[in-house]
Amino acid sequence: MGTLARRPLLALLVLAALVTPVTPVAAQAGPPPFEVRDGVTQPIFDFAAAIRETTWVDTGMDGDADGRPDRVAVDVVRPAEPARRGQRVPVIMDASPYYSCCGRGNENQVKTYDAAGRPVGFPLFYDNYFVPRGYAVALVDLAGTNRSQGCVDVGGPSDVASARAVVDWLSGRRPGYDAPTGGRTSSATWSTGAVGMIGKSYDGSIANGVAATGVAGLRTIVPISAIGSWYDYFNGDGVSFGADPVDLARLVEEHGGRPACAGANSGLATAAPENGDYTAFWADRDYLRGAANVRASVFAVHGLGDDNVKPINVGRWWDALARAGVPRRLWLSQTGHVDPFDYRRGQWVATLHRWFDHWLLGVANGVEREPQASVERRPDAWVDEPVWPPVGTHAVTLHPEPGATPGLGVLGTAPAAPGTTEAFTDAAGQDARAWAAAPGKPSAARVLFDTGPLAHDLRLAGTGSVTLTVTPATPTAHLAAVLVDYGPATVRDDTAPGEGIRTLGTRSCWGASRPGDSACYLDTAAVTADVDRQVFARGWADLGHHDSPARGEPLTPGRAYPMTFRLSTTDHVVPAGHHLVLIVGGTDSGTTVPPSRPGRLRLDLAGSLVRLPVVVGPRPGGRGLS
Repeated sequence: MGTLARRPLLALLVLAALVTPVTPVAAQAGPPPFEVRDGVTQPIFDFAAAIRETTWVDTGMDGDADGRPDRVAVDVVRPAEPARRGQRVPVIMDASPYYSCCGRGNENQVKTYDAAGRPVGFPLFYDNYFVPRGYAVALVDLAGTNRSQGCVDVGGPSDVASARAVVDWLSGRRPGYDAPTGGRTSSATWSTGAVGMIGKSYDGSIANGVAATGVAGLRTIVPISAIGSWYDYFNGDGVSFGADPVDLARLVEEHGGRPACAGANSGLATAAPENGDYTAFWADRDYLRGAANVRASVFAVHGLGDDNVKPINVGRWWDALARAGVPRRLWLSQTGHVDPFDYRRGQWVATLHRWFDHWLLGVANGVEREPQASVERRPDAWVDEPVWPPVGTHAVTLHPEPGATPGLGVLGTAPAAPGTTEAFTDAAGQDARAWAAAPGKPSAARVLFDTGPLAHDLRLAGTGSVTLTVTPATPTAHLAAVLVDYGPATVRDDTAPGEGIRTLGTRSCWGASRPGDSACYLDTAAVTADVDRQVFARGWADLGHHDSPARGEPLTPGRAYPMTFRLSTTDHVVPAGHHLVLIVGGTDSGTTVPPSRPGRLRLDLAGSLVRLPVVVGPRPGGRGLS
């Protein structure tokens, strides 16, 4: 992709790194170093006495083009007692770019070190809770961040390889060192080689990417609010969300970017133009392509109100894993971009504990036979599902039809008559919530199609799509499709500052503490709102990409173009008596960038439809849904 410079010396250095003797993982001595009671491991080890150390792992890459292979820093905390007995422990690993620039968790914790550079403060509760139970916790600085060498490539081959290299080190396949340059070889002879990766957002995305390489030793991953394809993070179907990979790289490199990474960042800018094209750059960051390689089990967690890492990411990743037959579990909340520790804390810690015990230690606790999915139906009210999407979910096609008032149509089961159209003008300053605000009033900026009141609950679970046939008046056109549930409800307010939670003044403790590394965290509570409508699925497209996501083309004004694009993944029940509404507009302000020449768009109703993943399908009866 042109971002990682290479020099002739590198080949020799990489070869030297690959042939450096690696101490094999030692054989387990004596009984296992953990105690199980009531199906879970017990906190029998002294957290205050735990070993804290840093190892630098050779990645074999030279992202900063200094002629030396980059080393990434791995801060480890592990129980001392098994080490003294020659016993090995499994590893919980979080590879992140955020350990110094931005912090982790609701309290934005960063790593801290003593005067000698030894790790003291480990963000989040994983070390406090799991180290006393016989696990090591390894927090990895991705290449180009904090104490690691190299450069960030925003979810690309360097990011993934730098985390995979640590899995290899933990499994005895790659050397580590006790210094960032030179130093003595450091082998993870204390590790069983069984690794579980966890993390939210960027961190969880890297866990997905490493799993997609099929690396041996990675037994499970727990991606939280994570990316499955970085194209879907930065783009819709051919339309850009306006974020810049270079800005993200410079943020996590700190202080506006490392000088040595200027060339790498320039390469990112060249390879990822803001035009919505699906290029080789995005293919390198599309972990779905490696889903068939995944050997690890997957426990995915996502907020259905997440406007940062949009739910299409978990939906497409889940579907790809299902096709590959990967053991998996899913939690879907009503929150936005929020960690489950902050909206379902007690249940989360208990479930994660049993999950790691089973997949990393082989504890027969039955967690793998529990319901596959848990969905938050109302604030703090969860429903378990044996499988997800539920058995019986099928694609149902609904059609937009004209209504008595132009711009206010019907969403029904019968196609519209040929030649029936509606029109609107792309008003780039409006967004989906503005379009939904007055469903009984026509608007020049959108068209709306209403089922009328439903006679039965209608549940959608999965990823839908919309097909629109549109005639533009200008050479460029962007589209948005929105599903809205009209009717009274009490929901988590994912639009509030905490995206569905508020932080309280009290603390609860989850594990053991020691000076500089507390197990106590601020409590949270749900932020709710009484609403009369919910925007629960959206999709975006550039009409110029109607033929291919790889390359957009100028449009011919006056010519009709059909285009199919995706709606966001959802699990939502539209209750009986509520209305299901499809809204079609242009630029969804605040989410998509406007086209260079927005204009008037005419929608051919006969050539348009929406396909929805329905659990309880529409019932026969007239123009709308009975």
